[in-house]
Parts: sequence; C-alpha cells; structure tokens
Amino acid sequence: MIVAEFIASQRTTFGIPHAIACRALGVSQSWFYKWINRMPTARQQRRDRLDEEIRRLFTASGGTYGSPRITDDLRAAGWKVSVNTVAARMAEHGLAGRPPKRRRSLTRQGRRPAAPDLVRRKFTAVAPDVLWCGDVTQIETDEGPLYLATVEDLFSRRILGHAMSEHHDAALVVASLQMAAATRGGDVDGVIFHSDRGSEYTAARTAAACGALGVVQSMGRVGCALDNAAAEAFNSTLKVEFVHRHRLATRAEARLKVATWTADFYNTSRRHSANDGLAPITYEQQVAEARRTSTAQLRAEVA
Repeated sequence: MIVAEFIASQRTTFGIPHAIACRALGVSQSWFYKWINRMPTARQQRRDRLDEEIRRLFTASGGTYGSPRITDDLRAAGWKVSVNTVAARMAEHGLAGRPPKRRRSLTRQGRRPAAPDLVRRKFTAVAPDVLWCGDVTQIETDEGPLYLATVEDLFSRRILGHAMSEHHDAALVVASLQMAAATRGGDVDGVIFHSDRGSEYTAARTAAACGALGVVQSMGRVGCALDNAAAEAFNSTLKVEFVHRHRLATRAEARLKVATWTADFYNTSRRHSANDGLAPITYEQQVAEARRTSTAQLRAEVA
C-alpha cells in the first residue's frame, strides 16, 4: 500500500504518469489500481484518526507539548496508546517543541542583608500556601524590554501572582506578591517566599510588604540559579512555549498575551510532571477533594 501511495504521489506532486512510475518500480498497472482503490483497513483508519488527534492536541498546546504530555491527553480522551507510538507519529509529521534558549540573568545583588535560605533546593510543599517562590524575567518587545515578576506556589506549580512593568524594581515584586495574596483570599500568614538575592527582593519595600502579609522571606545564594530552580523553570517554560514563538510588537500586547497564557493555559490546562500530569488548578482541586473525603471517612469511623 505504501508503494501504491508513492506512485500516486508522483503523479500529484511531479506530474509523473502512473504507467511510467509503475514501470520504474517494476509493478503492473493493474496491481497499482487494485491497491490504490482498496478501502483503508481498520488499522489504517485508526492511525489516521490518531494522527489527526495528535495534531489537534499539539496545536492546542501552542505547539509545545512533547510525546509524554500528548499521550496523557490522548489517554484522558479514552485512547489506548503508548508514548513510543505517539513519539513515532509526531516524528513522522515533524511535530516537536523548540529547545530552550539561554537567558541573560537579571539578578543584581542588593545592598541590604539577605534572608537565610530556608528551602535548600527542596522545591516541594505538602499543601498550598506553605512555600512560594518568585523571580523576575525579561520579555523582549519591539518597544523594548518588559519585566515580569511571578509568584508560584510550589505545591501545585500554580502562578498565584504576576506583575509587569518597564522597570524591574521592588514595586514590581510587591505587586506580584499582593496579587498572590489576593488570589489566596488575603490570609497568607506564615507562607515562606523563596527568591534570589536580587536588589528587588532585598529592598526595604519588599521586606515591608512581606511583613505586612506575614510572609517569611527566604533567599538562595548569589549567582546560583539552582537555588531558585523552580522559578527559573517557569521562566524557561514561558519563554520556550510562548514568548519565543510570537513577535510582541508592544508592551501592552505582551502584557495581555502573557497574562492570558498564564491564566487560560498554564494554570488551567498545561500538564505538569510534578502534578502527576495534571494542570496546577486541577491538581489543587483533586487533592483538596481527596483530603475532604479522607477526613469525612475518618470522622465517620471515629463516630
């Protein structure tokens, strides 16, 4: 069947008559017409449907999902398929994500005393609002750079707060923290907020905002990206999966599109390996429901 498809493609693509292609490949024209007119098998039909669904899911992800996440989406939709099969089909159709680009660090050590490192590269939390992390990254637009500050909950990898500005300063960080607190209903007393030792995070204004919210600051070492790897990982995801795939003409356009990508895709739809393949908000909801059910059963047993 592959040979017959090849012969047919030569007529369509290069104008080579079927008779000439059959003669060159040593097959009869009657054989060619028999195979080209045969109905596709059930296996071929399933493969075609699978290819169509893979392309749809890849497009829906903004062209960023690799075979593991595409496989998770397929299985969630009821497909029984292996990650190796998905990888092979994606490779055949040239579907692959872009490699990350190296970014220039924005960290400039502040003059004020830094907070101790309370995290020690253990970027996990047993519940929401136990451990947050944050960082500032630069987004290029035709108008010039736009700076983005984020606050991420390390329980679910959910972006709770973000702020964007033409300047990377303490005001930007404080705005992202205030949004994160508002997202959690305002009561965030005791949350550990981990960052690098950039001047934005060691500033008196940031310390005052953390104090007012009851947030405890934690900071990694100078010049060591691994000490804030979780926040760096989000920046990389944002750049590779979205920013580097679009030309952002203005800062206003960048603000809108980054905010939309974060709220409508990253937090709600993008599968995360740290969440057993679930999106951050979905993961929070499922864990909360499981804990409520477990608590109710325990109370019923005690009663």
